[in-house]
Amino acid sequence: MLAIMERWEAVPDLHTVNTAKFLLLIIAKAGLDTLFLYSFNKAWSRSFLGLCGLSITVMDWVMVLAMASVWFFGAERLSVSPCFLLAHASATYGALPLPVMCLGILDYCLDDTAIGRRRPKCKLLRNAVLMLVVWIQGGVHSAGSASSELIEYHYSAQGMFLLCTLQETPGITFVLTLLYSAAFLAMLPFRSRLFQWVTEADRLSEQREAEENKTSDLFILKPTKGQMCEKDFAQRPDRPRPPMWFSLTLAFGVTWMPYLTLSVVCLLCDLTLPGYIVVNNMWLECIHSAMTGVVFWANSETTGPYSHLPENTCTWRAYWHLSRGTRPQQLPLTSTEKEKPLLCVANEQRCGIRSLNSYTTKLLGPFLLKNIHNFK
Repeated sequence: MLAIMERWEAVPDLHTVNTAKFLLLIIAKAGLDTLFLYSFNKAWSRSFLGLCGLSITVMDWVMVLAMASVWFFGAERLSVSPCFLLAHASATYGALPLPVMCLGILDYCLDDTAIGRRRPKCKLLRNAVLMLVVWIQGGVHSAGSASSELIEYHYSAQGMFLLCTLQETPGITFVLTLLYSAAFLAMLPFRSRLFQWVTEADRLSEQREAEENKTSDLFILKPTKGQMCEKDFAQRPDRPRPPMWFSLTLAFGVTWMPYLTLSVVCLLCDLTLPGYIVVNNMWLECIHSAMTGVVFWANSETTGPYSHLPENTCTWRAYWHLSRGTRPQQLPLTSTEKEKPLLCVANEQRCGIRSLNSYTTKLLGPFLLKNIHNFK
């Protein structure tokens, strides 16, 4: 694609430079990425894609600083033109999607292996090294393919444009179109019940949050893989339930269908954007949610709703309960039992204490673990 950097008109004598407009656009993009990272990707250190979101935000502000310097001091003084920055930025960002998605899938595949169970600092270091390699290959691609030469285009005898060549990101367009098509086609056979299921899932999510707040000061022993607490859920077979694959697809679609629809509309209207705009935290979080949903579905029979996946924008656990026809239910506590630990015993050898406070944990933890069989 071609971006208009400058414009000349002989009558009237007019010279327009668009560097400030590009700077404002980049500032807006960096601000939105920062806001999105702060709101939806607080646990960025837990996954490779989360670290990618942080690196994209940092590089956005680096680009803002570089463009602001060129605009303030002038291209002649710095020997760097705005076209040079925009062309290399679009090429660098455009080279990120494929390796980021491949390494993100690899990160999820290694999560349940010995390599993935290493200490958080080791995992963070590994992801940081991989992220650095991704940016380096983006820089190498930019050095070999980006062109910063201005193109003169005379649109009339009295007017001329100076154009800069920017690279697009067809890979992102293809992935977003594929996700939109898959979600849309999956919803067609169940379209008459979508509203009912979404409403019930929202109710389950609100109920779960309310019960978590009530039990935030209690001991909860976490079930292990393949072993669910029978008293945690109450069966509700009175209503038709969606299959698990569609329930999780619905969780993804409810969150990301507006964004995917907008992307497809821009594609149909032939509205193209350069790589440094399209590669953002919203796109990355959409891909993150899609991968998380696939992993959650693959582990749904073994871990149930207790899968320890990085935080994202989709409420997977609520839609898991929707598919199984269950709802979160805590055991009732009497006035004399409210100060006692609330236990859910799934395995006598492997139980984990999740909350209360450190002082009570140190005092009661050893006693509870030694006498765990008395709480069956």
